[in-house]
Amino acid sequence: MITKLFIILQYLLPQHLLSRLVGFLATTEWSPLKNFLIERFIHAFKVEMNECERTEAREFVNFNDFFTRSLKPDARVINDDRALCISPVDGAVSQIGRTDNGRVLQAKGQDYSLADLLADDDLAARLQGGEFTTLYLSPKDYHRIHMPFDGTLKKMIHVPGALFSVNNATADAVPGLFARNERVVCVFDTEHGEIAMVLVGAMIVASISTVWHGQVSPVRDIQRWDYQAPAPVSLKRGDEMGRFALGSTVILCTQPGALKWDDLAHGDPVRLGQAIGQWAQQ
Repeated sequence: MITKLFIILQYLLPQHLLSRLVGFLATTEWSPLKNFLIERFIHAFKVEMNECERTEAREFVNFNDFFTRSLKPDARVINDDRALCISPVDGAVSQIGRTDNGRVLQAKGQDYSLADLLADDDLAARLQGGEFTTLYLSPKDYHRIHMPFDGTLKKMIHVPGALFSVNNATADAVPGLFARNERVVCVFDTEHGEIAMVLVGAMIVASISTVWHGQVSPVRDIQRWDYQAPAPVSLKRGDEMGRFALGSTVILCTQPGALKWDDLAHGDPVRLGQAIGQWAQQ
């Protein structure tokens, strides 16, 4: 009953207004309020502050600064075997597998269109039949996103949309969730073929940013925005490529035959730099 009420409220609530209000609180620099918010969050979600470069609430400019906190240099180990695909985030596997007939598995009994997710029919056709994984970042997780491969940015597509929660309950109940929510599609040329990394927004996500452009969303006055980098953007395996200020989910999509996943299943935890699959030999 509680879960059903939660889903119904997401349809009824003004999602973008709520996100703006939370975003306002997340950017306040008034010390009593921002310190209170950070300390309560750390306590409620049991955030492991011992692995962070800054460990006290007072050291952060605002809540967003805390939420996108950096880790100590040795807090994560990047697997150095370049034949392996590494996790781009800390999080948990929501789904993993292969796209089938242009559809991506969302939850048991739920799937959605790959073309709708990517907002690009030609790209979807090239990635059809390839591997995908959906990685969910919980509130306590490290919210910077890193490269699982060497890649050169081909294009970035910002697609405005809804801001449903992306937790398991919502994924089970909201049709086409990830293709409905606001998202940023980053397409890379790599030695493993063309690969898309989709950064999906969620309820009370204040912003999605990339290292080459800065804040991409929220943008409310356009239907879609295709961004072409003014100069080549090349990133190395393990480099930071973006971050969420609250939220959310990363979906990785490859071309057919490029990758074989490790034995991972729904709910399995992953850590940044952990091997999650093996690239096909070139």
